[in-house]
Order: sequence, then structure tokens, then C-alpha cells
Amino acid sequence: MPEDRCARFALVLQPEFSLTTLTIATEALRIANQNSGQRLFDWQIVSEDGGNVRASSGLWFAADCDLASAEIADVTLLFEGNLPTQHLSKHLLGYLRRAARFGSVVGGLDSAAYALSQTGLVGTETSPEVVLHWEAVPSFREWFPDARPLNRIFQLTQNRAQCAGGIATLDLMLELIARFASEAMANEVANALIHTRRGSHTRQRSDQSFYGEPLKPSARIVSLMKDNLDTPLALEELSFRLSMPSRTMSRICKTTFGVSPMRLYLRIRLQAARNFLFYEEHSIKEIAEATGFSYPATFSRCFQNQFGQSPSQFRLRLRQKQRFAEHPEIHRLVESGYSSGG
Repeated sequence: MPEDRCARFALVLQPEFSLTTLTIATEALRIANQNSGQRLFDWQIVSEDGGNVRASSGLWFAADCDLASAEIADVTLLFEGNLPTQHLSKHLLGYLRRAARFGSVVGGLDSAAYALSQTGLVGTETSPEVVLHWEAVPSFREWFPDARPLNRIFQLTQNRAQCAGGIATLDLMLELIARFASEAMANEVANALIHTRRGSHTRQRSDQSFYGEPLKPSARIVSLMKDNLDTPLALEELSFRLSMPSRTMSRICKTTFGVSPMRLYLRIRLQAARNFLFYEEHSIKEIAEATGFSYPATFSRCFQNQFGQSPSQFRLRLRQKQRFAEHPEIHRLVESGYSSGG
């Protein structure tokens, strides 16, 4: 890059992007400029239509321009977050491909690997490696089975920049500052932000395998359902919160549990209700409300269909036999999901 011009960054914001990543990225560039006494870096905030973009924190940010008017930058970074698949427009994907075609270092943070893989810039047969936040890995594999997620905080190649997000954003930005300015400047920025630089191969998590059981999609599905018993979520909301296509969720539930997602959800609620019935102080109405049934009659009918007896009959027989031990049906569902590899 010629010494007489600064390195230009295009920071492309997607709805529900992580505010942490944007703050870290812009502060790192600002501090580099401040400490050098020069305009080493310049950046534009870009949105698809040029309008304000809502961060996952609920704050809104104004964009400098839209995709159509954004200049091709030396580095193009896509800031993603909680909605990695809902806004993959042809306009956005075309912009990313065009930036790569004109020589920009194209990449993204957090869950941006969805968009980058959709464009064919990463996650391909010839370039399968991707980096994204560990929580998004299970559903990402369902969308892009040929890609190979890496358990590292970032990866910077000649023309791609991928990062898991969070504090790891700073480690990526420091590498970019070193590339376009100097190692000394990157170290100055790290010191200013009270940060010790980490290499790209640093693991995202040290407490479990990147491919460990806690990340299995079936367990995530069951966990979300268990956490929302009293106000059941619709299929679309489950899909949204899990960042998992509904068709993928249906396939996992069918393969692992032998039922559809909503049938599984009903089963989990009824099993939770059966556990509640072990405790004498809860009325049938209270248990119905706690497990997401608006009417006790509907609850009783579903319970009868599932267990062959009404809730009151079930509790009466328990009392008569003095068998109040709780059976962990829900835990068995989770365990069966782990063992089957769903």
C-alpha cells in the first residue's frame, strides 16, 4: 500500500450484530491513528440500505452509506450476531463477492461465516476452513456440511479475515494493524487497551472439546424447550433462537427422538407436568399453567393421551402406592440425544 494513503476499512453491519465487536474494531483503529499522529486507517460504517442498524444490545447505529455507494476498501468486515441466516440478501452476497474480486481482504466476525460460506468465499471444497463463534458451530454444520469449523479465535490469510467475535476481535484487529502499519503499532494498541496479544491458533474454549457433547444440536433443542415450559415457543421462534433452520430441527428431532419438534416439545411439557404431580401442594390448574396449557381441560386431555390416565388419576395412584420418587424423563431425553449423536 502506498505510504501516502491510509488503509480503508468497510465495516458492514447486519441486524442484531454484536456491539462488542464493533466497539473493539473501531477503538483499535482509532488508537492506532491517535498514537501515530497520522491517519493510518479510515473506516466507513455500512448497512445494506444506508439506514440505522439495531445491535443485539438494543442500541441503534447510523450508517455512513449503503452497499451500493460504499467504496471498495482494503479490508471488508461483516459484523454478524444473532441473525446469521435471516438477512443473507443477494445484494449483500453480491457486495462481498465484488469486494473480494477487487482485492479487498474480506472477512467477518461472530457468525459471519454463514454469509461468507454462502458467497463461496470460505467453506468450500478447496478452502473448507471457517472460524465462527463456538455456539453457532452445530447449526452451521447443518447448513454447510462440507465446511470445517476451526477451534481458534481467528484466522487471517492473504485475502480472508475470520474471527469468532467477542474479545477475539481485538486479536484479529491487531494482526490487521500489524499488516497495514507495523508490529510496533499493533503492540502499542494492545498496550493501550491493556491486552496481551494472542495468536490465531488460540482455542476459543479450553474447558471442552470443540466437537464435544455440550454442542450437539439435539441437546440444544431440548434445553431451549425445557427453559420455556410455561410459555411454549412456536416452531419459528425455536428456529430463530437456535439459529437453526426449521427443516434441520425437524430432521434432528425425527432422527434422534422419533417425533417432530412440536411433538417433542409437548412430550417434554407433559413429562415435566408428570414430575410436578409428584408434589401434593400443586393443583392441577397450577401444573397446567406451569407447563404452558391455558385450560386445565386441554392439559388433562393431552396428559390422558400421553400416559393413558388423567392427571388426577395419576397422582391418586401415586399416593395410594406411596411412590413419590421422581423419574427423570427429561434428563433421559437429553442423554439419548447425546448418545445417538444428534
